[in-house]
Amino acid sequence: MKKTAFILGALLFVFTSCEKTDTVAAANTDNQSVTVGHGQDGIQDDVSNPNIVQLAVKNPDLSTLVTAVQTAKLEGALSSTGPFTVFAPLNSAFDKLPAGTVDGLLKPEKNDELSDILSYHTYVGVIKEDQMADGQTLGMVNGKNIKISMVNGKPVINGKARIMATVPASNGVVYAIDEVLLPEKQ
Repeated sequence: MKKTAFILGALLFVFTSCEKTDTVAAANTDNQSVTVGHGQDGIQDDVSNPNIVQLAVKNPDLSTLVTAVQTAKLEGALSSTGPFTVFAPLNSAFDKLPAGTVDGLLKPEKNDELSDILSYHTYVGVIKEDQMADGQTLGMVNGKNIKISMVNGKPVINGKARIMATVPASNGVVYAIDEVLLPEKQ
């Protein structure tokens, strides 16, 4: 019983000390408190292997994706431990969408649709390119599947998106792709 109580106490400590924001005492004469947000996405670490969000932010070819992830408030989720496989559309992929599509999706009233599209690009777990096979399906975060086909020995997602680059991250792998994956409406 003591062991169970100790474990429960330790878990309670871990969960309460990992809140999204903490209040810290400011170093001034007013003794005011300052709220500082520092979830997993707020950790500053220039030494370790960067996570998926940190990689994307540093890559100018993924700026549209970064804007979409920030608008949908998904930075925290994609900065967490994972592991994740993210099929990250390049800016040029977003440019292929009909005019006004991206701007429309960035509006607050389209947040659910934007989140659905972004979560259709994310797989929980790491799947390496050499593990992908013709006819393979992957269940994405939004509950829908993507299909992998092999063309000339290279994976193609949903019959059109090609992997342009592969970048490992501390919490998974990022595949830069040349098309935006759009889930079928049901």
